[in-house]
Formats: sequence, structure tokens, C-alpha cells
Amino acid sequence: MTSTQVLLEDERLVLKLEPIVSLTDEQFFELCQLNRDLRIERTADGELLIMHPTGGNTGNRNLEIEGQLWLWNRQTRLGKAFNSSTGFKLPNGAERSPDAAWVKLERWETVPESQREKFVPLCPDCVVELKSPTDSLTTLQNKMEEYIQNGTQLGWLIDRKQRRVYVYRAQTAMQCLENPSTLDGKLVLPGFILDLSEVW
Repeated sequence: MTSTQVLLEDERLVLKLEPIVSLTDEQFFELCQLNRDLRIERTADGELLIMHPTGGNTGNRNLEIEGQLWLWNRQTRLGKAFNSSTGFKLPNGAERSPDAAWVKLERWETVPESQREKFVPLCPDCVVELKSPTDSLTTLQNKMEEYIQNGTQLGWLIDRKQRRVYVYRAQTAMQCLENPSTLDGKLVLPGFILDLSEVW
């Protein structure tokens, strides 16, 4: 007999099935398509993380971040920018949906056309996560570490309430910035400056 355990962790529901029920990639994708009002992620261990829709303030600020990234990418054509609805299958098997993401064009072009309609089978080069009032900072920090371990070159975790940004870079220690006005994409996003005035 299969038993289901549902845990509430910050703003996420963690769904555990015992004994473990393993969903194929296709089944997980279909589950997400049937529940489009929810953001569903899957950990490397197969746990399903179900996030509720964000509130208005967080949603508006997410769009501001996505919009700035999209505009820079539209001008440079160096890669592909993605919003929070996009799922990525990381090398460790986890499926994640960062608030904003970017992939270098040469890496995107290696993804077969048939797989571009599903969860992208690679880890983004750059990810941004915006902490909502009910998010656990530790959970998000662990998520950022996972991105870096799976190939992300630059990650920004933005904590609006504390006005801090945690900067993650490959092969570099995490850096905490206190109340920065901008963030510089440097070598990963050349020429991109994220203006935080509308995010704070």
C-alpha cells in the first residue's frame, strides 16, 4: 500500500510518497502541465516541492528582474532568458524553476528542438532567486549551492526584507552584499547591470 505524507515547509508543500514512487521525466512533466497554477519542483531525491503562487509584491518584483534580464539579452543576443515558469533538469536529476535564468546561446543550441518544449535538460549559466516573505533563507541558500554544484556560473539570491544579496559564483566563496543599488553581471552577463531600485 502506498502512503502519502504532506509536509508544510515555509511556503512549500513537500510531498513524499512511501514507498518511493518514482515518476519518469515524462510523467513529472505531465503532472506539472495538469497543475499549471502551481510551481512544482523535484529534488534530486525525488521529493516533490509544491509552491503556491506568489503575492503581488513578489510577483511584480520578479517581473522587474525578468524584464531587465530580457531587455539586456534582447540587445546583446548572447543567449536565452527565461522566466519563473521554466523548468530545468539539472545534472543531479533535480528539476528546478528559478525566478529568472539565462543560458548562453551556444549551450542552448545543443538542446534538441524536441526537448525545448519540455524541461530544459541543462543547468542555467545564471540564476536569480527573489526571497518572498514566507521563504526560508536556508532553503534558498541550499538551492543556490545546488545550482553552482550543477554548473551555474553566477547566482543572485535577493533578500528584500534584509536588503541583502547573496552572490554565488563558480569556484568562489559566496559573497553577501549589504543594500547594493545594482548588481554587475561581469563575465557571465557582460554589460548587464541589474538595477535594484525597483526591486527593493
